[in-house]
Amino acid sequence: MSGAGVKSLRKLGHKDRAALEVSFEFFPPKTEKTVERLWRSVDRLAPLRPRFVSVTYGAGGSTRDRTHAIVAHLRRNTDLEPAAHLTCVGASVEEVNAVVRDYYAAGVRHIVALRGDPPEGESKFTPHPEGYDGSVELISGLKTIADFEISVGAYPEPHPDSRGMQSELDYLKRKLDAGATRFITQFFFDNDCFLRFLDKVRGAGIEAPIVPGILPVTNFQQVARFSSMCGASIPDWFGSRFDGLDDDPSTRQLVAAHTAADQCFGLLESGINEFHFYTLNRADLVFAICHMLGVRAGPTDATGAD
Repeated sequence: MSGAGVKSLRKLGHKDRAALEVSFEFFPPKTEKTVERLWRSVDRLAPLRPRFVSVTYGAGGSTRDRTHAIVAHLRRNTDLEPAAHLTCVGASVEEVNAVVRDYYAAGVRHIVALRGDPPEGESKFTPHPEGYDGSVELISGLKTIADFEISVGAYPEPHPDSRGMQSELDYLKRKLDAGATRFITQFFFDNDCFLRFLDKVRGAGIEAPIVPGILPVTNFQQVARFSSMCGASIPDWFGSRFDGLDDDPSTRQLVAAHTAADQCFGLLESGINEFHFYTLNRADLVFAICHMLGVRAGPTDATGAD
């Protein structure tokens, strides 16, 4: 553990650790085996009492029905606060709004509103001819249906479609003006990138919560592909930690837990006290990281699939 991690543990007394907030992202499974893993992950992480849990929405709405079924089950059968991802890719305004109304009818009051990635086989986002033009318009549309809590994306490092930092800051302001309440960042591995971004955001007068997205690495090659697609850099020191571990999953798991916890300790040292974990439906790793951060299990009501 780094010096920053040790210092953070010393500075965070038991009472202070209770103020640390976490949230978790899950994705809709595609097979019966991965369905079981999803619900095991939910049951494992629910006792940590996350602020909310989000469920992703596949490119072009490809997982729409599965996403809805999962968030509806979470709302109906657990104490967890589900947040449904929603994009405007490949759908008309009427189609998107119908999904939103279904979420509301199921008791969902929190939406993670994103423009969305282009459908498979396409390299650039093109609005549906009868759809929302982007995330700002989607947020505005959500607010006309109900007073949802709306989380939105932010990028500590320029994403492939970025027109520069000032343009990014202007767009963040537009999201807030449209009704967004919280920013969740794309994952990053260099804390300095996040802290520089945070300084620029605050310098622009944006005071909404900026929650860092944390991605524990279980498969370095896969993460390298993700990173190249979304513009996230991977420091040399980070990659070297996973050298030679492709065929050693046990050691890789230990290194992943230490590395992600170390990243969080560094952010804690800088005054950050909320983290959003991209779980990839792998609960044990995230549970271990949260435990190292001082997040402890408490009573909850979480049940798996019906």
